Amino acid sequence: MSLEDKLYPLLRLYDAAPQPVKSISGRAYRSLPAAWRYGSEYARFQKEAAQVETWDLETLRRYQVQALRESLIAASKAQLYARRFAEAGVKPEQFESLEQLSDYPFLTKQDLLQHREELVNPEIHAKQRLYITTGGSSGVPVGFYLQRGISRPKEQAYLEAQWSRRGYRAGDRVAVIRGGVTSNKARGRISSYDATRDWLILSSYHLTAQRLPEYVAALNRFRPKHLHAYPSAALLLARGLEQTGLKLDFRLTSMLCGSEKLTADSQEYLERILGARVFHWYGHSERVVLAGQGRQSDHLHFWPTYGFVEFGQPDENGHREIIGTSFHNLVMPLVRYRTGDYVRFSNQPENELPGMPEIAAVVGRDYEFLVSATGRQISLTAINMHDRIFDGLFAVQFAQGKPGVVEFRFQPGPQWQSSRLEPMRAGLLHKLGDDFTLTMKEVPEVEKTAAGKHRWLVKR
Repeated sequence: MSLEDKLYPLLRLYDAAPQPVKSISGRAYRSLPAAWRYGSEYARFQKEAAQVETWDLETLRRYQVQALRESLIAASKAQLYARRFAEAGVKPEQFESLEQLSDYPFLTKQDLLQHREELVNPEIHAKQRLYITTGGSSGVPVGFYLQRGISRPKEQAYLEAQWSRRGYRAGDRVAVIRGGVTSNKARGRISSYDATRDWLILSSYHLTAQRLPEYVAALNRFRPKHLHAYPSAALLLARGLEQTGLKLDFRLTSMLCGSEKLTADSQEYLERILGARVFHWYGHSERVVLAGQGRQSDHLHFWPTYGFVEFGQPDENGHREIIGTSFHNLVMPLVRYRTGDYVRFSNQPENELPGMPEIAAVVGRDYEFLVSATGRQISLTAINMHDRIFDGLFAVQFAQGKPGVVEFRFQPGPQWQSSRLEPMRAGLLHKLGDDFTLTMKEVPEVEKTAAGKHRWLVKR
């Protein structure tokens, strides 16, 4: 198991420690060899990600068949999969071709909500499970297990490999605007320093015109090589620079923009204003599939060795759902998992990376913000929670009618415990800040669109 996974339960203690303590301990941790920090599997996935672009289609196919067979066999040990595989008449031990995967049943987020423990492989010791939740972008809180010593080192290796297409190198200095809470006060500090990675954490909650000079000054002092940001935060920064005439006195190598959609026009604007190439990618907390832009192409290419991707039937707009089967997570494989995310294909494929399924873009919602009483814009992406704060809920939703006043609606499931209400409220206020009034409202069902889709934010 990696040292990072062993220390993961202590992350909150580290975040709460005084900055001098974090700086000393963080630098000590950063000085350790990468193999110690990320574990032995990190080097394996580094090598794999570096070489896969040169593999021929037959080599890729053999790899995928073997990885799928391992995932399917591990899945068959779990109660829910065992029942469904038997009903479908499939036998993972006999899996020999990619075409056979279409015989297997789909898995939905509702399955994860209602049957999470029945999807766990009982033959893998509980100590190997790393519990993660997601739900910010969908409003449907989902909990699942990753595999300690595998899932996180793999993610690190593949992210670094695709970021390298825009000049990133492991150990580079990075400024981050991605939802890190530097202060829960509306007038609080805008930055903190993460010495474990030599990253400057800038608040995505305080990025206003009035405080923009503080951001520019912090960036000019730190002089990062890369800006790692939500697209919405990067656009706020770029618009602020353009409108005020403030400038960065150094040159960025790249902007790393994930977790939200990024249109071609927005990418061109960021590159023009900030003077660096953007790298955009698609991934999710479940770690099922991963896609990133090419070295030259702005199309997204799915890594064929990270997970197996399929696409559903076209909807009324011609968009197709991403369906993925995870590799390497034998604790809780996700088989033919319907992500709820949709893609748009290009009429003119660029074929920069043969063997990697190519799409023009992931189709997502427009950027959604809550507005505080002092005018701060809080991206809903930043409200995503990765702990157990939403455990037992079927759905959550924000509603806002005027600045600084927010109603949080939650739809309980059968496992919901009312004792979680106050910790949930405290966790939300920690991210929103002291210039919000928050009310909690239990509802039988959250409000949906006319088409029956979930709404993460209702604005009046």
